[in-house]
Amino acid sequence: MSSLAVMADERRPASRSRTATRFVVEIGNDWSLARATWSGAETKGSLTPFQSRVWLDAWFDTHLAALDAEPVLVRVSDAATGDLALSLPLIARRRNGVSVIEFADAEITDYNGPVLGPAAPTDGVGAALLWRAVRSALPRADLLDLRKMPLVIEGRPNPLTLISTARPSPVNGNLVVVDGEWDTYHRGLEKPVRKELERSWRVFSKAEGARFVQIDDPAQAQHILEIMESQQRARMIEAGNAYILDRPENLKFYRELVATGLATGDAVLTALMAGDEVVAALLGVRRKADYVMIRISNSGGEWSNCSPGRLVIHQTMAHLKAQGVTSFDFSIGNYAYKRRFGLSRLPLMDLIEALSWRGWPAQLKARAVDTLRQNARLDGFLRRLLRRPTFTEKSEL
Repeated sequence: MSSLAVMADERRPASRSRTATRFVVEIGNDWSLARATWSGAETKGSLTPFQSRVWLDAWFDTHLAALDAEPVLVRVSDAATGDLALSLPLIARRRNGVSVIEFADAEITDYNGPVLGPAAPTDGVGAALLWRAVRSALPRADLLDLRKMPLVIEGRPNPLTLISTARPSPVNGNLVVVDGEWDTYHRGLEKPVRKELERSWRVFSKAEGARFVQIDDPAQAQHILEIMESQQRARMIEAGNAYILDRPENLKFYRELVATGLATGDAVLTALMAGDEVVAALLGVRRKADYVMIRISNSGGEWSNCSPGRLVIHQTMAHLKAQGVTSFDFSIGNYAYKRRFGLSRLPLMDLIEALSWRGWPAQLKARAVDTLRQNARLDGFLRRLLRRPTFTEKSEL
């Protein structure tokens, strides 16, 4: 944390009871100074791959200037023991004339949340005390906008989702857990899906130089990443969809993530190759036994007859299962192809709170959307009234 850190113990005198002064909050504004402390918290704590130091190193290096943002690095510890409760990678910026404190996200982070330390509360009462301490220490802003938070982080409850103002997010994750043998999971897929994957592998394997690989060489990884970008861009343009991953800050982010993350194991790049041709590629992030897919591409064309997108996913899962991965997360986006792998929906939570009158419209809008989502009939009626299409799942692989 920086020397400008703000300290808060819920604004209570030190002589009060432990409950009254349960948490101490530090706010730092310099990631370069916080990196070492963050690494220590990561080693001992619980987090998703998107709160790793490798991910955040790349994120803060590439996105702060683009967003005209400033870090708000929150560290909460137990006042009595000094043990870490949690760390939060937040930023402060102006958005549509409103000053906002939010996660370091910029639409490329799939799951946001804290790094949980040993003193993280596990019930609503403790979470409320922690949250009151955090809010009292935050810099002045109009809106607190925390989205896409998992309820559980490495088997532990996320205290920010226990806050009374937290609401279900409109997006969700998609998770496949393979606790047993890989062959048992594979045989448990629906028969048409299993047969199609087996057929696709036979077709692909007949091509000259056909192989599945995990990329370890940094130079080769950067080359494949460039091809992925080109394939994804062409695919999105063909589909008429907006494409944000070719923004300069995003291009630089993924290059830095791969350059550092391959060596540490935080990033995993796999591909289907035919000679020198990249038929399909998949980029994911990993922490221990958890793996999350974040980018996928395929060349299409003549290779479409072997469904290369689905095939590279299946081969990657089998490959990583042999390395000890048991949790395969397809991340957000409810595309039809994901369902074929037998996934379960992973609920996420949003915590959106107005900190001044300027933040009230955003908070009221979030609550209205939540109410609407809980009433499917009302949602359908309003969409018809406004002539807006309902959400449909897309199959892109």
